[in-house]
Amino acid sequence: MTIPGLRVFLKKHGLALGAQAQALRVLLVLGGLTAVCRWYGWSGAALPLALGVIASALAETDDSWRGRLRAQLATLACFALMACGVEWLFPHPWAYVCGFALAAFGLTMLGAVGARYKAIVYATLILGMYATLGAEHAQAVGLAGWRWQEPALLLAGAAAFGLVSVLWCALFPALPVQARLVRLFQVLGAYVQYKASLFEPLRDVAVQGRRLVLAQRNAAVVDALNATKEALFSRLGRRPHSGRLARYRGLYLIAQDVHERASSSHEQYEALAHVFFHSDLLYRCQRVLHLQGIACQRLADSIARREPFVMGDDGVQALAELRSAIAHARAQQPTPEAVALLASVQALARNLAQLQAQLAGASHTAHPAARLGRADMSLFDRSPRTWHDAWARVRSQCNTRSPLFRHGVRLGVALAAGFGVMTLFHLPQGYWIMLTTLFVCQPSYGDTIARMGQRIAGTALGVVLGWALIELFPQPLLQTLFAVLAGVLFFAMRSTRYLLATACMTLLVLMSFHQVMDSAALIVPRLIDTAIGSVIAGLAVLLVLPHWQARRIHEVAGRALREHAAYLQQIAAQYRSGASDTLAYRLARRNAHNADAALATAVNEMLREPGFARPQAGAALRFLIQAHTLLNYLSALGSHRTALGDAARGPLLQQAADEAGAALLALGEALARGQPPPADTAAARAARAALSALSATGAGDDAWLEGEAAVWRLVRTQLELVWLQVDALRQHAREWLGPAKGPSAQTEPEAQTQP
Repeated sequence: MTIPGLRVFLKKHGLALGAQAQALRVLLVLGGLTAVCRWYGWSGAALPLALGVIASALAETDDSWRGRLRAQLATLACFALMACGVEWLFPHPWAYVCGFALAAFGLTMLGAVGARYKAIVYATLILGMYATLGAEHAQAVGLAGWRWQEPALLLAGAAAFGLVSVLWCALFPALPVQARLVRLFQVLGAYVQYKASLFEPLRDVAVQGRRLVLAQRNAAVVDALNATKEALFSRLGRRPHSGRLARYRGLYLIAQDVHERASSSHEQYEALAHVFFHSDLLYRCQRVLHLQGIACQRLADSIARREPFVMGDDGVQALAELRSAIAHARAQQPTPEAVALLASVQALARNLAQLQAQLAGASHTAHPAARLGRADMSLFDRSPRTWHDAWARVRSQCNTRSPLFRHGVRLGVALAAGFGVMTLFHLPQGYWIMLTTLFVCQPSYGDTIARMGQRIAGTALGVVLGWALIELFPQPLLQTLFAVLAGVLFFAMRSTRYLLATACMTLLVLMSFHQVMDSAALIVPRLIDTAIGSVIAGLAVLLVLPHWQARRIHEVAGRALREHAAYLQQIAAQYRSGASDTLAYRLARRNAHNADAALATAVNEMLREPGFARPQAGAALRFLIQAHTLLNYLSALGSHRTALGDAARGPLLQQAADEAGAALLALGEALARGQPPPADTAAARAARAALSALSATGAGDDAWLEGEAAVWRLVRTQLELVWLQVDALRQHAREWLGPAKGPSAQTEPEAQTQP
């Protein structure tokens, strides 16, 4: 293929390559090593080489080629230590199980350093079990000299995949960033379109249920933003950069701004629906937002095709019609209540116009964010910078309240229990119990129980499929091809279809073992060991330092409120000095959304736990909805940042904002400690009284809809909404921290609307 032809191919299929790049790398390495083994007749080497490839692929995380090279060297070092340790200790069973259990705990704790290290330590444990299976096989068939060859082959397979991975990262540095950007704008578009459903002027609509779904969808957007930022930072770092990656950074910053504006709420939707029930005003707001969600998804398509993005005129026309509808509503001599709400709708229209401009700025330029006057395009590095920072992260998790500490202890105990069951009942191929436990045992109860069923069903499916293929296709070459294909499909589906991925892994093992022995002898032990290992993992997560979200979710909620307070403080500072998208402001905004997403995830995990472990699930759901609504009101304040000047109202609004931030901070700290929420201070009561007096001054005044007065009214309205949310959050906190009210707490309307 010529260079121009390669460019055309990458332009058309680059997204597919980025989405399935790991599976393609596994295909290249696994297929190549298998071909070499067949060519030279090394049938016994095929399986350990394949398992080494799988372990190395499990340790892989998205990174630049330099970062991937450093990670690969660290991975090989960990693999070598683990494989050698297994070989030394395997002849001494009790020393082996004690050493492996301690290694499981220690390596799990090292995962606190970061996502890259978490993947490495998990893959190291998996490779340790693969080395154990190899040592057991060598002992069973009497291959004494094979014991040290097996670890060498595991490391050779891991090194081969690592080399291809580093080369791939060097050849295609932008493909992962492109794929993550595409996903980001897809989920952002879905979020914006769902947000539009809140503008339906219908009576008796379950707005709280929709807000709960919106909070969950917001968590998906936050996850996509974080993944894109990490992919960008690993390649750009702190150096100035040009070309495609610089454009992708600009698109990421635009996505951040679009997210802030799309997540804004300017008024209570129930009040808007009541006042404008007989008007098409809200439907026009809904249409504009819906078209902007479609534009986000069209932008995702243009990024995938590497084509210029053309915004189109539909959104501009819809905005013009919305402004016309607002002018018509003002001309109808509305009531004072309608005038007040019209001011919020007009602020919403300004916000939607800015959102439209953000999307229009994503044109085919080198720096799309620069068109919007952005000066600070830096990104914040969350990875540890020194060994001291890394150790501090690990040390902070060394307490029994840490979910990571509990998972490490639980995993070590579960592996020891699996070894004990194997030894007690003299089970053949019993080390599969420990391997299954390692795969199934997850930090959360819900994930572990889900994996139990999927692992057992997937193994059964893989065994049946493997037996059928062996009987139908006895040719060794075809069986080898099936094994390679199964390994590739495992990595293509392990994040989305775990049951099928488990079936593929079982098929790979059966096909590979059949090259050196009759794998029919493995079928029944494999099924029994998988069932025992899964049950042990389920019992461990239930009995060994169980990590019930309901017992710590108040800490997550408290952290969310503290981050909301920090976000409000940054917003208030910019109403003094003027709008500027500094790194400090964007970091506070991202921290607030991260904390909100963490709260949504914790509540979702809590709802998957047994009923006895979550007596206050209804209160937690209501708190999540109110906390996310608060973040929506803060986002609206952030979207309209501008200097308020030194007029008489300025100090009053600033004081109200400062006191609201202080109240949120105090509430968050009290909630994190499990203490009753504090009442308003004297300063807070004075600020709220002044805010109410300012509200009464302009009530029903149509002059507040234009110019600088509109900004004053917006800030005042949003601060009033923020204070209302503070009161609601205090009430929910009192209910939450109070005594459980029995099973009725599980049947709240909101609990039934979870996505």
